[in-house]
Amino acid sequence: MQSTRVAILGVDVGGTFTDAVLLDGGRVRTAKVPTAPRQEESVLAAARAVGAENVVRFAHGTTIATNALLERRGARTAFVANDGFEHLLHLRRQTRAHLYRLCDEHPPPLVPLERCHGVRGRLGPDGELEPLDLSTLPDIGDADAVAVCLLFSFRDASHERAVVAELRRRHPGVHVVASHEVAPEFREYERASTTAADAYLAPVAARYLRALADAAREAGLPEPLVMLSSGGVASVDEAAAHPATILVSGPAGGVVGAGLVARRAGFEHAIAFDMGGTSTDVCLLPGGRASRVAGRAVGGLPIRLPTVDLHTVGAGGGSLVTRDAGGAIRVGPESAGAHPGPACYGAGGGATVTDANLLLGRLPAELPGGLVLDRAAAERALCDIDPEAVIEVVNAEMLRALRVVSVERGHDPRDFALVAFGGAGPLHACALAEELDIEAVLVPEAAGVLSALGLVAGDERRDRVVSYVRPLAEVGELSADGEADLRYHGQSFELTVPLQRDLAAAFHRAHEERYGHAEPEREIELVAVRTADVTPGPDISLQVTDCYKVEGPALLELAGATCWVPDGWHGETNDDGTLVLRR
Repeated sequence: MQSTRVAILGVDVGGTFTDAVLLDGGRVRTAKVPTAPRQEESVLAAARAVGAENVVRFAHGTTIATNALLERRGARTAFVANDGFEHLLHLRRQTRAHLYRLCDEHPPPLVPLERCHGVRGRLGPDGELEPLDLSTLPDIGDADAVAVCLLFSFRDASHERAVVAELRRRHPGVHVVASHEVAPEFREYERASTTAADAYLAPVAARYLRALADAAREAGLPEPLVMLSSGGVASVDEAAAHPATILVSGPAGGVVGAGLVARRAGFEHAIAFDMGGTSTDVCLLPGGRASRVAGRAVGGLPIRLPTVDLHTVGAGGGSLVTRDAGGAIRVGPESAGAHPGPACYGAGGGATVTDANLLLGRLPAELPGGLVLDRAAAERALCDIDPEAVIEVVNAEMLRALRVVSVERGHDPRDFALVAFGGAGPLHACALAEELDIEAVLVPEAAGVLSALGLVAGDERRDRVVSYVRPLAEVGELSADGEADLRYHGQSFELTVPLQRDLAAAFHRAHEERYGHAEPEREIELVAVRTADVTPGPDISLQVTDCYKVEGPALLELAGATCWVPDGWHGETNDDGTLVLRR
């Protein structure tokens, strides 16, 4: 009897398009559909467009949490802290929003002051200082979610557990999140900010994810796995319970896909370069795997959760081109978006990077989907602005981003390949590689939908952190796998070092490499240990659809992206369909 072929589906929702990748017997099929106001509708439309049948694994990347946070469309949230610390979210860190613009304001907290409450009771680093008095816990009013963050709960969560249990007893329909559940680390403000964001997003994200799971079941698809900011996937229930973990869901999928492409092409180290319509994301991939950090800011708010170490700049194909008061050319961060889009789309949009590329002959006359580009409109929009100068300006912005993740962190970019993807990434990659003396540029066959391919290949991952904040010499045996946050006693910030036998020596070496000096005689403090339970993703194989052998200058039209090969560059596709370009 002939066995039925099974398929793996990945669907990534973007602001303009929803991308689908179906891996069926080693053959990759792709599709793009417009993103609908109800994201679950566009996810299913993309699955239908790619012909998803006999799917055994369905992974999903979503912007639902990111959009809700940036647009402030989350739940009505209350905040509970220790009595006297109700202002924690509003006091923040005492740093300026911008170093040189003294009037710049921080984004407002997610919870207004009138919904910030205190409860009597206090824990210190060595135990209870004041008993918890639940009778002082005030009414939370009409809040739909509550974030609870008490002092030293990263070390002793007993008070937080009692407060959470009482809130859930009083308000059974309200979503309650405790800081020790989502971010059990020291530094109260970052922990409180993360917990508040998690509570704020939970009702919105849970409604969407459960609606998607129901719709997928009705369509004959398995329940989706959701891409986490850390680059792994988790179940719908896990993502819905703590949606702050999916704030970088879509870009994380692209990083995973870039690492897969680099490893399969035989490059040990790579840099992911994802240039879309509005922004560019770059990420270092040492060993072909994404670098991770313990947290990042999203919408101006610190989120203390593991995330791929992305650096984002407001430079994309749709970035608007203007002149400032001094006559200098500026590109971005404002974007023409999808509507009206670049001037060459013929819908009345302004001058953009896409218009400059069209006038330089680096775009075809017609884009995939039948969009005919209006060259005359691009010329009118740019007027007296030299298209070459536009490309130089936008490349300089992206070059700075690439230097941030490589040179500024002690890595020589010449040791890395550049993986170019996104709709505009392959247009600019070779020029950026020349500036950094990078010898190889990899353009995946699925460059326009690589985030969805990363979803297909993603590991299942559950990150854990245990806080210590005590001398390393006093800590017993640690896990064999994972990372440790370490610092010299008295320092304010940590270095992250892989767990190993002689952890102290490894930290001294890391400090020497990063700062140029070490102090072997000084006491080391262990701040936290980070581990992850990882179930490897499917072992996928790729088949070539189109083969290229190219000598620059040349223009290649790919599925969902366009590649410009400058003079002095050449290359051909490998067995996976990746175009490997070299100088």
